[in-house]
Amino acid sequence: MWPKCAPNPEGCHTEPVDFSFSEQEQAVADLSRQILGDLCTPDRHRQLEADGAAHDHQAWQALSEAGLVGVSLPEGCGGGGLGFLATCLVLEEIGRTTARVPFLAPVAAMALAEFSPGHQCLAGMADGSVLVSPALVEPGRDPGNPAAAAAATGDDWTLSGTKEMVPFADQADCLLVAASAGDEVGLFLVDKSASEVEIVLQQTTSGLVEGQVVLSNAPANRLGAGAEAVDWLVQRCTAALSAVAVGVVSEALRLTAAYTSEREQFGRPIATFQAVGQRVGDAYIDTEAIRLTALQACWRLDQGLEASTEVAVAKYWAADGGQRVANAAQHLHGGMGVDRDYPLWRYYVWAKHLELSLGGATAQLLRIGDALAAGTA
Repeated sequence: MWPKCAPNPEGCHTEPVDFSFSEQEQAVADLSRQILGDLCTPDRHRQLEADGAAHDHQAWQALSEAGLVGVSLPEGCGGGGLGFLATCLVLEEIGRTTARVPFLAPVAAMALAEFSPGHQCLAGMADGSVLVSPALVEPGRDPGNPAAAAAATGDDWTLSGTKEMVPFADQADCLLVAASAGDEVGLFLVDKSASEVEIVLQQTTSGLVEGQVVLSNAPANRLGAGAEAVDWLVQRCTAALSAVAVGVVSEALRLTAAYTSEREQFGRPIATFQAVGQRVGDAYIDTEAIRLTALQACWRLDQGLEASTEVAVAKYWAADGGQRVANAAQHLHGGMGVDRDYPLWRYYVWAKHLELSLGGATAQLLRIGDALAAGTA
């Protein structure tokens, strides 16, 4: 994608470095685009909305049957054995089509494979029949410092506390919960069907289902102990949201470019007006910045490299730049931008949803500032 020269022993830059996707990764991106492009059309979305359906089971089944849901899970449990970047390429296409599928479930399944590789649910997660949803958010608290408490009774654990904005909480079979266990934190797996688990669905502007989860001494299995385990999941979920944002803003920009090229005012397309061209140009720059920073974060995580600052930078651009792209797209569409018979409004509300999920622009800037102050950025 971005060729770069590597230095030879004499210090001269001569040998190019290939930054393109691997053949397998490109195949994952192409297949995801084909499946979701065929199924998640504007007509399909309108039908789901008319039926009051919050989930697109047909699209999820198609992704599962194509092996894309478990593409990053180990081959031993039925997964594709590829890295995190492959899943992020699928997520980009989900954002491009605003597909109503549980897009963070594959990331949570990766955490289960990382910290409990022999777990019996992994095969079901690889084929999409078992859904695990990350439960990380508590208002006013960093995900790495949860108020939800874990208590040990012998070899068993119970959890108590409340989690907010748990994605696809109504469809999940189990929850991956960050909780405090004494002086440390950890990741715990909770069966959602347990009587000690209460789900209260929450309304969202995007229409994506989220829920409040109340745990009252709910039985749990500890998967990973220590802040590193929680941070492992938080970073990948945050990077995944940035990957979805790449697809959202890319399609919003494409729709805007097409509309301004066709919409005429004073006898010529409005795209030829200088102010319109400048606004679209700025949106293009923001879109490419969102893409570049998301790819960098996802690639570093895929390679097992330190990526906390890169993830914060990616989410900052997804939040701040994403809203600029969405605002420009809606503004340049005029009244069509808020017409629910036209697809752009979905991209606007998805951009806003992604902006605030797991911390908006200010939260990311604070993380970057802390890293700079500590000399770790």
